[in-house]
Amino acid sequence: MPIDAAALPDLLSRLVAIDSTNPDLVPGAPGEGDIARFVADWLERAGLDTVVEDAAPGRPNVIGVARGSGGGRSLMLNAHMDTVGAGGMERPFSPKIEGGRLHGRGAFDMKGSLAAIMLVAAAARDANLRGDVIVTAVCDEEYASIGTQAIVERWQADAAIVTEPTGLDLVIAHKGFVWYAIETRGVAAHGSLPDEGIDAIAKMGPVLLGVQALDQALREQPGHPLLGTGSMHASLIAGGQELSSYPAACRLELERRTIPGETADLASQQLEMLLDGVRRADPAFTAELAMMLARDPFAIAPDAEIVALTRREAAAVTGRAPNLIGQGGWMDSSLLDAAGIPCVVFGPDGAGAHADVEWVDLRSVEQTAETLLAVASAFCS
Repeated sequence: MPIDAAALPDLLSRLVAIDSTNPDLVPGAPGEGDIARFVADWLERAGLDTVVEDAAPGRPNVIGVARGSGGGRSLMLNAHMDTVGAGGMERPFSPKIEGGRLHGRGAFDMKGSLAAIMLVAAAARDANLRGDVIVTAVCDEEYASIGTQAIVERWQADAAIVTEPTGLDLVIAHKGFVWYAIETRGVAAHGSLPDEGIDAIAKMGPVLLGVQALDQALREQPGHPLLGTGSMHASLIAGGQELSSYPAACRLELERRTIPGETADLASQQLEMLLDGVRRADPAFTAELAMMLARDPFAIAPDAEIVALTRREAAAVTGRAPNLIGQGGWMDSSLLDAAGIPCVVFGPDGAGAHADVEWVDLRSVEQTAETLLAVASAFCS
């Protein structure tokens, strides 16, 4: 059964019209509840076995399964339902189609892909496949990816395609990240009593210089052929209570971007060495290091079956062989890979992720869906 391409513009418009802003990014935002209900109802009407599972209270995932006849391999198609905030976008939840492009918050990142995998699942139900096609519409990718983290704890598949927008190329590697907090300690005192106060903000100065030096050293390493090098930067800093006082504490939050072969443990060791160096230079230096969140980098071999199959079917649909590329941003593919599910990233073309003007190319969404159905037909037969 072919993709119902005629249903695509309306389906995507209805998805974009639902505000699914991630509440961990914008306090008070609605999150994924409304869009999860829409997706679940749509999948149920399409005849899929559909369940809604909370990754956390009020943060639902939707799983729809096009059941095979048995004996075939299963393929997971993954897309996230949440979006970042609307920022300065005009009418973010009023989708508009112009020149083959659908505009609106989340159209590109990544409701175009969500619409595509929903249509693929509906078509797969009537395709007489032996294996299951599993659609996972997940929450919270834009913040901590608790959605896909919950998926891999409860669901398994023989391969997966994460449908983040890639311009119809194939992403076979991306960076990871580790978030840290460093807090330096001082002694609060009146600003007129320099012999009693210790300035925690000033104590952070050597740490900032060390972060800059570590970043430079990382960038001088050979790096990954598709991703370049790892990096580190200071992201947020806060300290003190008023102008007339010595600050008792200063908190720095920083990000370490990692490439395949670099682990969170390695990044932590590098920071501990940095802090040890500051302590040796200043015996009065006191600081605490805490890891807040770690997400591993991702890489799959260019000749892996799911990569070669997706590339072959995409070339047949689009008329060109997709490039094998890397991307700097982190994706849920890392969690799937760590769970033992071989995966590749493939999705439509467009622009404006997290920007004030966002759009997705409708023809590329259709081509994404056609490619995914062809992959499922070959893989799950």
